[in-house]
Amino acid sequence: MRLSLALKIGLLIAAICLCVQGQNTASDAAKVEAKGLSPRAAPADYQAQVKAGTMTIAAEFKGHAVPTPQGPLTSEDYVVVEIGLFGAPEARIKLSSEDFSLRINGKKTPMPAQPFGLVFESLKDPEWEPPTPASSKPKTSFGGSGRGAESDGPPAPVKIPVAVQRAMAQRVQKAALPEGDRALPQAGLIFFQYRGKTQKINSIELIYGGPAGKATLALQP
Repeated sequence: MRLSLALKIGLLIAAICLCVQGQNTASDAAKVEAKGLSPRAAPADYQAQVKAGTMTIAAEFKGHAVPTPQGPLTSEDYVVVEIGLFGAPEARIKLSSEDFSLRINGKKTPMPAQPFGLVFESLKDPEWEPPTPASSKPKTSFGGSGRGAESDGPPAPVKIPVAVQRAMAQRVQKAALPEGDRALPQAGLIFFQYRGKTQKINSIELIYGGPAGKATLALQP
């Protein structure tokens, strides 16, 4: 009886230790996963800067490119603005992509920022190459009538594997502007639906209206 009780206690302690270790490992992994786009050293390292109350907004227009720490992606349906938010030491601010809008070529109504999840379907990875299909043998007419090889028709559309799509989505999620109450500095990407060519853009204004106040920032196309 005593031996059985001691064994049970030993197994319980071992299980608790393994559970705590697993929680610590998961916590450490979560911290690594949560790390997204790092702010640059100073606001001057971005294309343009503007003050909104005590906060400095720095930004750079990226066009259809989607920069991520793991490498660039692209989207034909959205344009991207990379922003950095700076303030006094220990300053905090409530962040939301909904506080930003983008005016292109002087349009009367600026475009609202879109949730990063909407960008996933249009993502492309310039470094990803589809596997080379196996060469098929030419089809010849039966009996050698002399008609030659028959056309195989247009190539099948390339389908990006689900694993590749998921990896791209995770990269964009990490690089997007973090939401909620945050300590400054912070950085991230904001997305705006725009399918036009960036070569036809003459002027860009990033508009902010949030807890820090209001500000408009002229960006370079």
